Amino acid sequence: MSDMNAFRDAVTAWAAGGPGDPARGLAGRLSVRTVVLLEGRSDAAAVGALAARRGRELTAEGVCVLPMGGAMNVGRFSALLGPRGLGLRLTGLCDERERGHYARGWERAGAGSDGVFVCAADLEDELIRALGVERVTELVREQGDFRALSTFLRQPAQRGRDPQQQLRRFLGTKKGRTIHYGRVLVEALGEDKVPAPLDGLFASLTAGADMAVVRRAPGPAASPVR
Repeated sequence: MSDMNAFRDAVTAWAAGGPGDPARGLAGRLSVRTVVLLEGRSDAAAVGALAARRGRELTAEGVCVLPMGGAMNVGRFSALLGPRGLGLRLTGLCDERERGHYARGWERAGAGSDGVFVCAADLEDELIRALGVERVTELVREQGDFRALSTFLRQPAQRGRDPQQQLRRFLGTKKGRTIHYGRVLVEALGEDKVPAPLDGLFASLTAGADMAVVRRAPGPAASPVR
């Protein structure tokens, strides 16, 4: 994991204008094949939690989960990492309002149009809808945040908003809270309740892993796939 963290840090430094050689070297040494481009750390926490639930070792599969610090950075990251850069497979998760940024980034990178999984509002909203307001409120209580939620709901600005919107707003009111609940909400999901964008992302990673295995290990009578 520490090596993949080093790759992630090297790519982030490269995207900020630093040298690319450290990222190139680590990509080869770690056999990185896929990068999951995410807006921020809360999305990364949710992806990491679902990987743990499903027994997936994404690092061992050559998958780097990379929060970019904002969806508007996707063009820079995809250009460095995609087919016209390091030649890695790109996939990602974004909000509906960010779809255009990702589409332009994929085009700039020469990555085609697939591999982006879109949440209606954002991933927190998808998770709240999947679990239901009552269950999310229970989780907030279990995490010791119910008093803060009660105070938040008494604010005049929350009047007229439906409970799902209120919970979504609450999760964003304190630094680090969306990251924490990204993990908590995913861990509370039933397997049949995983939101479609997140489930689709993992299905694409599975398909990519299967293709990589085929390329590395052809059957006894087969020739390597070129």
